[in-house]
Amino acid sequence: MKFITLLLTCTVIFFTSCRNEKNSVGQSNYFADTDTAAVKTGGVKMVSINTPAGKFKVWTKRFGNNPKIKVLLLHGGPGSTHEYFESFESFLPKEGIEFIYYDQLGSYLSDKPTDTSLWQTERFVEEVEQVRQALHLDSTNFYLLGHSWGGILAMEYALKYQRNLKGLIISNMMSSCPAYAAYNKNVLQKQMDPKVVDSILMFERENKTADPQYMNLLMNNYYNEHVCRVNPLPEPVSRMFGHTNSQVYTIMQGPSEFGISGRLALWDRTADLYKIKVPTLVIRGMHDTMDPDFMKMMSEKLGNGQLATCPNGSHCSMWDDQPNYFKGLVGFLKK
Repeated sequence: MKFITLLLTCTVIFFTSCRNEKNSVGQSNYFADTDTAAVKTGGVKMVSINTPAGKFKVWTKRFGNNPKIKVLLLHGGPGSTHEYFESFESFLPKEGIEFIYYDQLGSYLSDKPTDTSLWQTERFVEEVEQVRQALHLDSTNFYLLGHSWGGILAMEYALKYQRNLKGLIISNMMSSCPAYAAYNKNVLQKQMDPKVVDSILMFERENKTADPQYMNLLMNNYYNEHVCRVNPLPEPVSRMFGHTNSQVYTIMQGPSEFGISGRLALWDRTADLYKIKVPTLVIRGMHDTMDPDFMKMMSEKLGNGQLATCPNGSHCSMWDDQPNYFKGLVGFLKK
């Protein structure tokens, strides 16, 4: 009887170890230095990209090593930075998940050309593909996480290059900018003080969005409720706002998150979601600038969609509903 008990115990331990080995990477391997260069860069790699306007470099930084799970992070904006993803460092390393920061062309640590013809979704898609190739990511390990504008970019990338993906995460973004604008106007604005809404719209009509009073109105009446509900703002989020490229942001998004009026205003890929067949997680915040019901619908229209909900989350759910955001994300990546 003792022998049988011992045998059963060893069997359980063996299979548990195999299962854990399949889903995780040991800490020594995760933090192993795989950089063979003579001068170590702490995971930073400047990637050369070709564009119609010439050659430029974009900044990337790898965190950890996992041959099966490599998550490339696409920040929002457009023109924002990787900095607000720094909360990921508190959750993904302990799970053995490798992730890669990346400032898109025009953003913070990357080159900042002023040729406005570069700020087109199609060109950004080709940029992501060049970054993928330079970092040696492929369908055996490549997960693409796009937040906000990065979600638009991730969907567009998947529609053209999903053969290169292992999985996709659309974080806090709708597949239709007209629907996003309608939700803002017909739902969120009606929850606000009408006088505040009128003042915000007046500043936008008169092209006075650089006026500090305009940003104060947005921050105190809209951003703190629907963009990031942590008060005061987490330092990386505040730092990101300070480093945002306003030219790129205004051309593509418009002057603020209070609706959309730039080159993305008519973008809509809802009818094409079924074409994305790779496993895809949609993450929604119930207090988001984006319609949570619409994002649930997206998860159902995708060819292989799943949904993670952040009941306390806004647009930056990775900050104001971390337990639910990272539980959903880690669970998806490990599945």
